[in-house]
Amino acid sequence: MRNLNGSLPFNLGRRSVLALGVLVLAVLVAACGTPAARWTEPPSKTGAPFPTANMPSAARPQRVVSLSATGDIIMGNAPNRLPADGGKGFFDSVERALQADLVMGNLEEPLTVDTGTGKCGAHSTRCFQFRAPPEYAAHLRDAGFVLLNQANNHGYDYGPKGYENTRKALEKYDLAHTGAPDEITVIEVQGVKVAVAGFSSYVWSNSVIDIAEAKRVVAKAATMADLVVVQVHMGGEGADKTRVRPGTEMFLGENRGDPVTFSKAMIDAGADLIVGHGPHVLRGMEFYKGRLIAYSLGNFAGGGNSLSNDGRFGWGAVLKVSLRPDGTWAGGSLTSTYMNGTGRPTMDPDDRGLRLVRQLSGSDFPRTAARLDDFGKIKPPTGD
Repeated sequence: MRNLNGSLPFNLGRRSVLALGVLVLAVLVAACGTPAARWTEPPSKTGAPFPTANMPSAARPQRVVSLSATGDIIMGNAPNRLPADGGKGFFDSVERALQADLVMGNLEEPLTVDTGTGKCGAHSTRCFQFRAPPEYAAHLRDAGFVLLNQANNHGYDYGPKGYENTRKALEKYDLAHTGAPDEITVIEVQGVKVAVAGFSSYVWSNSVIDIAEAKRVVAKAATMADLVVVQVHMGGEGADKTRVRPGTEMFLGENRGDPVTFSKAMIDAGADLIVGHGPHVLRGMEFYKGRLIAYSLGNFAGGGNSLSNDGRFGWGAVLKVSLRPDGTWAGGSLTSTYMNGTGRPTMDPDDRGLRLVRQLSGSDFPRTAARLDDFGKIKPPTGD
């Protein structure tokens, strides 16, 4: 099903294939006046051809891939702040909301034993480090996750060994990962190849600050797959960081990137979806050139009360997007969640996250805001 860090045989992405198709069509028209052969869809997964050869083009069914994504995930903090029952059923409340062809999350902690290289010393202040047992990767698999992003400020909480242990733990349970420098993870779903790359402001990931280099990574990803998804940990942190404004954002003296400039540059380079996280609160969403930018999906899980669930810190969401193989929009939705008293992700019947994202989107992006209805359905702005 999945091909990690793979490439197409002739290094042709969707843009190259499109250009080649136009050229061939032009040659046929020039030689014969009309194309010499009728277009037929490629075989289905069952091996039988799609019955579309004699259908008008407007009536032909188009393949659509569904992608779901969450914000920050911490399942607990070993050794003393772990959920009951070893985390069994940790994601049960939200499992149905996550369902999609490709389910992604931002793993905000290493899955490792104590490597002896925790980043917080005995006298550290305002320092947070997290880890969960390696076997907790099974909970992610059981919830339906397929790929986890490691490009964030906690990826190296237990040093390079903890980072590598995390990758091994994910692979043991057949989970893909992304986020290392120049790492592009390609997964095939429904016959469509999806490339995912993770970015943050830290040296163990693709850089959100070096936009020229980031564009190179995304352009490369576009030659390897039909769809390109950018997972990005960006922006300042705090309850007051729900607004998206132009310019670079700083936190504790660190450059956390320019979310607007970065996101639009990645779409210019070939990305079809931007999934943001990092501020620990939800942010608004906008469309740019027909592609969705979700600036932050907030906190999804903070097992063992590892993350504050006070007010807006406790609100999260599951973003679900449907795209055609050429990257064009086919639909989407936002489902509200919250972290309960033990930090487990839980469905939110009050839809606090949805209402906040709808408000923020309209305030921050008056002309380009994603439109969300009362049921969380997402539509591009009128005219997009």
